[in-house]
Amino acid sequence: MSYTNGLDKPTDYFNTVTYSGTGSTQSITGVGFQPDWVWGKGRTLVGYNHGLVDSVRGVSKLIYSNLTEAEETYSTGVTSFDSDGFSVGSGNVFNNGSNTYVAWNWLASNTTTSNTDGSITSTVSANTTSGFSIVSYTSTGSNATVGHGLGVAPSMMIFKRRSGDTENWPVYHKDMGATHIMLLNATDAKSDTATRFNDTEPTSSVFSLGTSGDTNGGTSPFIAYCFAEKKGYSKFGSYTGNGSTEGTFVYTGFSPSFVMLKRTNTTGSWTMYDNKRHTYNPNGEYLLANSSGASVDFDNVDFLSNGFKLRDASFNNGSGDTIIYMCFASSPFTTSTGIPTVAR
Repeated sequence: MSYTNGLDKPTDYFNTVTYSGTGSTQSITGVGFQPDWVWGKGRTLVGYNHGLVDSVRGVSKLIYSNLTEAEETYSTGVTSFDSDGFSVGSGNVFNNGSNTYVAWNWLASNTTTSNTDGSITSTVSANTTSGFSIVSYTSTGSNATVGHGLGVAPSMMIFKRRSGDTENWPVYHKDMGATHIMLLNATDAKSDTATRFNDTEPTSSVFSLGTSGDTNGGTSPFIAYCFAEKKGYSKFGSYTGNGSTEGTFVYTGFSPSFVMLKRTNTTGSWTMYDNKRHTYNPNGEYLLANSSGASVDFDNVDFLSNGFKLRDASFNNGSGDTIIYMCFASSPFTTSTGIPTVAR
């Protein structure tokens, strides 16, 4: 099987870097492109929030995936998006001198456009090749649609209200559908709701909003990160746990570089793995998107040449549990020129 319609070099669009904090300004290189979205997290010390910045809101505008609080101006965090990464100031979120860090980086378009496809005009930075867009919009408090710029229906979307101190992070995932959501900042199971996405699936041009405060409340600024599945590069799906240490195998069609897992039928954290913090199998170092905790080392997943396999009887693999996933590639299983990927 070849991926002539896929992306032969996924690291041109998503890449992970690790670095040590210095407490003084430094440039983080090795990303391989100028990112539009940087999601960073301290690994060593407890109590460090996830920091998310993007080029649409502006490099100094910080939000935290594990908190409900509003966007803040954080001038000593990420200070610029650079041609091969990003620069950081002296702030603790990205650069404490006693901490080590991981940063997950996505490329959108390095520019923005006005999108009038929906009833609400949005500002969008979209990469239709990799299926990723950053969407900024102002809510109306009434049922609405918003253009996302991807040209195909998103498989997953993450939303955050930028003003107001107590709004959650609603997540749409295609395997839950538009009638259900989960919260990125919480451990809750999926919930049935009509007011987040108006019980309407996203289309190739727009996503739909109800009247909930955390997707479309009042007249407030919002940000949405939208992902469409791309062959050989990204996969968004679900699996059923088998409760065995010889766990479930999930076929993705590529060797993963990043996996985020979340149990939907009951409570559980958003568990994040990558191929830079842990470079061999089993992949044990994980962080929780909904927690300020430090990295935990627990050998419970293998990154393979064509997918990933669970290695624990309960953690993200409980018997009968349903787990959704978000996965990006380090390389396709076979490139468009017929070169196979080998397991690490």
